Amino acid sequence: MISKIKNILMLPFLIGLSGLAIIAFTVALIYPTLPDVESLSKYRPKEPLQIFTKDNYLIQEFGMERRDFIAIENVPQKMINAILAIEDRRFFEHPGIDFIGIARAALKNFTGQSREGASTITMQVARNFFLSSEKTLKRKMNEVLLSLKIENKLSKEEILELYINQIYLGQRSFGFSAAANTYFNKTLEKLNLAEIALLAGLPKAPSRYNPLSNPDLAVARQHTVLNNMFKYGFIDRPSYILALEAHLDLVEKNIRYEIQADYIAEMVRKVLYEEYGNSIYTSGLKVITTIKKRNQEVANQAIENGIINYLNRQELKAPEGFIDLDADSFNDKKTKNQHLRKALRPFKTYNNFIPGVVLSTKPYKIEVFLKNNQYITIYRKNLGLLKKDLAKENPEERLVKQGAVMRFVKKNKDWIVTQLPEVEGALISMDPNTGAIVALVGGFSFKKNKFNHATQAHRQPGSIFKPFIISSALEKGITASTIINDGPLEILAKDLGTNENWVPQNYNEKFSGPIRLREGLAKSKNLVSIRILKHIGPEYALDYIARFGFNPKKYKPYLSMALGVGEATAWEMARAYSVFANGGYLKTPYYIDRIIDSKGRKIKLQAGLINEETPRIIDPRNAFIMYDLLKEVIINGTARKAKTLKRPDIAGKTGTTNDLMDAWFAGFNSDIVTVTWMGFDQPKPLGNRETGSRAALPIWIDYMRPLLREYPIKNLVKPEGIIPLKVNKKTGMTDNADENGLYEYFYEEYPPYDNSYFVIN
Repeated sequence: MISKIKNILMLPFLIGLSGLAIIAFTVALIYPTLPDVESLSKYRPKEPLQIFTKDNYLIQEFGMERRDFIAIENVPQKMINAILAIEDRRFFEHPGIDFIGIARAALKNFTGQSREGASTITMQVARNFFLSSEKTLKRKMNEVLLSLKIENKLSKEEILELYINQIYLGQRSFGFSAAANTYFNKTLEKLNLAEIALLAGLPKAPSRYNPLSNPDLAVARQHTVLNNMFKYGFIDRPSYILALEAHLDLVEKNIRYEIQADYIAEMVRKVLYEEYGNSIYTSGLKVITTIKKRNQEVANQAIENGIINYLNRQELKAPEGFIDLDADSFNDKKTKNQHLRKALRPFKTYNNFIPGVVLSTKPYKIEVFLKNNQYITIYRKNLGLLKKDLAKENPEERLVKQGAVMRFVKKNKDWIVTQLPEVEGALISMDPNTGAIVALVGGFSFKKNKFNHATQAHRQPGSIFKPFIISSALEKGITASTIINDGPLEILAKDLGTNENWVPQNYNEKFSGPIRLREGLAKSKNLVSIRILKHIGPEYALDYIARFGFNPKKYKPYLSMALGVGEATAWEMARAYSVFANGGYLKTPYYIDRIIDSKGRKIKLQAGLINEETPRIIDPRNAFIMYDLLKEVIINGTARKAKTLKRPDIAGKTGTTNDLMDAWFAGFNSDIVTVTWMGFDQPKPLGNRETGSRAALPIWIDYMRPLLREYPIKNLVKPEGIIPLKVNKKTGMTDNADENGLYEYFYEEYPPYDNSYFVIN
């Protein structure tokens, strides 16, 4: 009997001993197979590539995960307290496994109270870095053992730093610093207690407690965090009450990017990818570009305005689509809104061009429902190209009817109606003294068309190429007062490389007869440029223009080169015009100021960076005279609209190609060079009278107007070897007694003394 009792009493002991033996055997078996946690001590998160403006505004991120690493010493104590209160309040006391928490959770689960876990912060780190999310006994055992191993290798502060930076918190955001930006557009240190508590509640179920999609659940979870913080002595009652009642100012649509510069961002991404491959998406590189936020904002707006104004001058196209507005299908406004939003879903929003459906039309107004869930009314003054259509007496003849899908843009406080453009535009602006690109727009919308028209579109430059022919002529003794015959001319086929003779015309098909070179360039006289090129020789001119960075293979040594028959990009044009702006130096454009790695160190990269070598490619006297001649284009020539800027130091040249397929303007002063372009991807006429002065120049003016205020008026300093002489307007000869004469600048070795030499017929 006593023996039986002993056996019965020994049974639990033996079972326990066996259990411990099994556990010991399992640990001995599993522990050597556990991952090496040494890598955690060298942890760097997968941080995305970030691209910034020169003045430190975020342009773009490239990478699947939003991360922003923060060292533990920089984490606000309130954030740490909130995490401990809701996740692991005995974190600094246990060895990685909270036995008290396990016992409490087991008791609650056994007694039927609300289910509770006992996972510590260390266990979550083990799971996030090394284990899958499967719920098996083996995985749980691995998690426990890994936690012990991690605690043995790392300090509590190091473990907490890993957790704070690695945990997933929804919206592609990993870590609390990234989440602070995602949900509140703030840095972690600027969050208040209510905001901190909301973030601390996310790790348990980021989707379920997402404040953007489930605000009620998120707030309930936030209250739980605050309650725990108060309960466990992390905050006092006044702070607790204040945080409970605080309004959460969430970012409804997280606008992480502070400036729209997608084309420049893609240029940076591409050049880095070619150098480093896929590692750029996870290594935390920060690229500071040369782009200035204000310049880029103004450039974006200028291109948008230019395209809208162009569209308003064209014929109305058929709407993008029609939506059924059968009133019987709508029981209430909510149902109607849902139907309209669903119907508008296929129509993408590009920049500020929001799709909307016309609900009703009258000759003086239309009512519209926008894709962004707004109802708007547009009156006559903002109907633009719809005015004529709505005025048609026969409704059947109207293109825009009830249900029509159009585009709508908000300008100041008013909405205007427009169309989704086929036409493209580009703008590039640079500092001529350094080559730094300060603004670049590669097209109407990067989302719609990723082709970069500022750098990749090789288009015929037309008349903006003429100044480079003139520059080459100055080196041959031709002067600003040289008389050239602006009259009819037939060019033989052999001088064109074609099978037919050519009789070129001026744009207005009129001739002015013998005129000075200055006047011929200002009014963009084709016959003047052709005769100059014929005089100096196309082969010489082709060799000369290569100095400006143009590819000679894109041009042929024929007289048609005088009218810009060839190919160039806006990038190349900006580089070339900077030579006139800076006194003769060829500055290579660059757009990357510096690159910083995840540890704050600068790294080197060849492409896209500043080129220290800046050769002087033309005589400074040549640059000075060309600058002066191109100011005349604005004073009395084809760019007279720019006189509204009231800047005596600006110069430039309009450009229009054959059949009005490309419109250009290149303009500058000694501080900034800007080139604008408009045209179609598949070249076709822009339309009646859509010249450089009408389509491209207004974009340049819109861009330059606010920015020129930042630069004092100044001109190039007159270099040595130039003499100013008074000349007769008609003869181009020196005449100090002529009251109506004007002063011209001449090379001292080429004064206009021999009249016969300076007349080109």
